[in-house]
Amino acid sequence: MIGQMLEGRYRIDAPIARGGMSMVFRGTDTRLDRPVAIKVMDPKFAGDPQFLSRFEFEARAVAKLKHSSLVAVYDQGVDGEYPFLIMELVEGGTLRELLRERGPMPPHAVRAVAEPVLRAIGTAHDAGLVHRDVKPENVLISDAGEVKIADFGLVRAVAAANTTSASVILGTAAYLSPEQVTTGTADARSDVYSFGVLIFELLTGRVPFTGDHSLSVAYQRVENDVPAPSNFIGGVPPQFDALVAKATSRDPARRFADANEMAATLQSIAMELKLPPYRVPAPQDSAEHLSESYRTGAAHHPGERPVTPPPVAAHASHAPEPQHTRVVTAPRPRPQEYPPAASAFGGNDNHARRTGLVWVGIVATLTLLVGIGGWWLGVGRYAAVPPIAGMSSERAVAVLQEAGFETALRQKASDTVPVGGVVGSDPSAGSRVTKSSTVAVLISNGKPRVPDIKPGDQLAATNQAIRDAGLQPIDSGEAASTAPKGSLAKVEPAPGTILPMGAQVKVYRSKGSQPVNVPDVRGKTTEEAASALTTAGLVVRETRVQFDKNVEGDKAVATEPAVGTTLQSGDTVTLIVSNAVKVPNVMGQTVGNARSKLQQLGLRVEVKSLTDSDSSLVIGQVPGFGSNVEAGSVVTLTALP
Repeated sequence: MIGQMLEGRYRIDAPIARGGMSMVFRGTDTRLDRPVAIKVMDPKFAGDPQFLSRFEFEARAVAKLKHSSLVAVYDQGVDGEYPFLIMELVEGGTLRELLRERGPMPPHAVRAVAEPVLRAIGTAHDAGLVHRDVKPENVLISDAGEVKIADFGLVRAVAAANTTSASVILGTAAYLSPEQVTTGTADARSDVYSFGVLIFELLTGRVPFTGDHSLSVAYQRVENDVPAPSNFIGGVPPQFDALVAKATSRDPARRFADANEMAATLQSIAMELKLPPYRVPAPQDSAEHLSESYRTGAAHHPGERPVTPPPVAAHASHAPEPQHTRVVTAPRPRPQEYPPAASAFGGNDNHARRTGLVWVGIVATLTLLVGIGGWWLGVGRYAAVPPIAGMSSERAVAVLQEAGFETALRQKASDTVPVGGVVGSDPSAGSRVTKSSTVAVLISNGKPRVPDIKPGDQLAATNQAIRDAGLQPIDSGEAASTAPKGSLAKVEPAPGTILPMGAQVKVYRSKGSQPVNVPDVRGKTTEEAASALTTAGLVVRETRVQFDKNVEGDKAVATEPAVGTTLQSGDTVTLIVSNAVKVPNVMGQTVGNARSKLQQLGLRVEVKSLTDSDSSLVIGQVPGFGSNVEAGSVVTLTALP
């Protein structure tokens, strides 16, 4: 869709992100000459009046809201098969990308993210709107440090769609409230629950519940309370434990009434703990930044932007360090990062101040010593992997080799990076690894595709192959199959299907062969009959045609073996389909038109008429219209004059 114009006004410039129901692009409002974000919904919604009605209603409702931390909605519409939403372009990245770059946040940083977003959601709650899908992907952080919430109303619009199954849980499993899981209903307190889970994740770097698939994750919260964040990471004040506990109570009546009440409580906690003000940094290697480099075609891809170093963490060893730490070297100006927790809780006690000065001297001396040793044991042996995303493969290899690394090429699926472009590296940019070790250059092989897996494959290998393809395997229970019990029975969608990045692939385990009765498929269309046989656990080996005057063409006549025969699941059957031709009504037409229509159907024509003229009118036909006849049969026409 790059370069396309929506409604002759909005030009699509570059992809930013893709989800299961939509794709977000960087674009330009050519009428006002301003950058915009364009959310294009799946074409399947374009013909759904229920969705379009709700989509327009929700867009109108959100456009009326005014808050600095709400992503503004400018316009909505449908262009051909594409429903779309035009929104404010937040130049920066998502809270999810920031968490990946920097890890868990200290309390003052959590407050800086959460309070403005809660105030924005509270504005919507005051207007009677519910977000229904609060998660890090929907919290945006601009390069200027603004924090905003996006995607109000989209879940509700999708829920209204006729194309959405009633059994589908809408929203993101890790953040759904218990009532959304069990009844599908949501109010302001449901958003409060989701935000409590979000704060838990900001503090700990993980979600409270995990599982093999989304349903198991969703249903855990129905039976279990969200644990205290301090159980998973040190330094979390008890006030934040209490905030999360109240927000995520399984009983909605025990939660904060809405986001405004939760924001007020968070503000009180910040004052009590004397949390310092903090400017939230935008993630550096964000999809939005990458989209800008593709839009401009400039060399300044995200990897070449000045990257704010991640926060320092104390380390006792000199092993290669993960991305969120670095070796302490000689004293130097500290980059902008999460301020240390002490700055949030510092006291005014004179004795503490004197003690602090003594420790400053000790720490300065130790820092110098550690810096000297750190150079030999750290900087001398390890190097940071340079950012290469967005480069050509040749340039990426050269950059890595210049940094002292060996290289290898590996393919990786990508929704946004064109085939042949560099998605990134493994280990990722910024990781400190031993010099001369091998770093893989990840080359885009295009959009994810369900891998070539077959019944009987081992489940562990199947799941890994699906993950390697950029997709998410979902355990979908057992299915009848001739494959060994416990091995792979089938996957849905089928191998070779192209899907969005991160889309789910259902994986069915074989329960071995089971007795199956051949179902009655007579009168069904070929597709319906084949589907019924497959659902019964049988394999359609071939489809054969046979004339049957009582069955319309392209509808099932019978099966071999016959209906009711007991087979084993996985056995093959032959589907027999009628090749009958239905005689059309040609009465009152000219002989010429009637002959042409009948011959196109593969029928032969004889005419009884006083004159041999194609302009004569047909007053009789045998067989009569609606009759099922074999191809090549004769239709006799009687005509006048």
